[in-house]
Amino acid sequence: MTETLIGAASDADAARAIDHSGMGIGEPTSKVPRLAGDFSSPGELVAIIGWGQRTSRELAEEWLKRGIPAVLLSPPEAVSLLAPGDTALVRLDVRPTLDGIEEGLDALAELVHRGVRVLNSRSALVHAHDKLLTAQCLVAAGIPHPKTVHLPRAGAPLGLRPPLVVKPRFGSWGIDVFRCDSDDEVEAVIRAVRDRPWFRRHGALLQELVPPTGRDIRLLVADGRVVGGIQRVAPPGEWRTNVSLGAARRSVTPSPELSRLAIAAAAAIGGDFVGVDLLPLADGYAVIELNGAVEFDRSYDLEGQDVYEQLAAALGVRRTTPVPGR
Repeated sequence: MTETLIGAASDADAARAIDHSGMGIGEPTSKVPRLAGDFSSPGELVAIIGWGQRTSRELAEEWLKRGIPAVLLSPPEAVSLLAPGDTALVRLDVRPTLDGIEEGLDALAELVHRGVRVLNSRSALVHAHDKLLTAQCLVAAGIPHPKTVHLPRAGAPLGLRPPLVVKPRFGSWGIDVFRCDSDDEVEAVIRAVRDRPWFRRHGALLQELVPPTGRDIRLLVADGRVVGGIQRVAPPGEWRTNVSLGAARRSVTPSPELSRLAIAAAAAIGGDFVGVDLLPLADGYAVIELNGAVEFDRSYDLEGQDVYEQLAAALGVRRTTPVPGR
């Protein structure tokens, strides 16, 4: 099978293009997105809540094509427009500066109080994006996960010996993820990142290195069901499998064991819809990360299925507009 890049480009390019200077905690990371679709008629809405991530826009568009009354809203728009009985799928992402989560978590309590059905709660998103909390949840649930410790500041005791991975506590797109095979390499990495916003705010995570094989599997889990997945294959000379770093995507048919592990990982953080990244071990798989705003497209279709249809069915999102030919 030819290992070619397929699907939409990563949001990492857009993230890197944002001017990080002066970006304070709590400020929006992009302009408020425009609504997708015409919703002048009354009826229940399905809102994807976020700040314009490419995948969120495409999800709203794809659900509209399938007769689902989907709309992309920023958190302030959601507070202004959503009513009891509406559904909000929350897809707030990691900030481009990797020092926290995008603005909007505070809006979720108001939506819940109003009677909006909120998918991906505040707690679920925080436990998905904060990799230290992710590790604690996975270990507590007995799910295989590499040993992970927190380095609160430069010069603090490491708590873990190489080989290891240094990464931001909040991270995405493979940015600022470093493999270190010696103490000298760890020290060099910490010197290089110590003045970056994410390190100044949260320190770093040190994670036991799972021997790289150049590939991993990402499964999409929605309400206890695997609705999509992909195998990612790193390019020559690269050990990370992020598509933003040139990894190729291959179709995958997850085994029952792999599906059960991904479903358990999503349940461990209380996520309604998350991506689960798994790395192969000698005797199974380990869950490496969870993603509360996972990027995906039709390349994630499982055999004979439509990932957008499967996601809607798993989340109980109903079609209200007839679709020609169906």
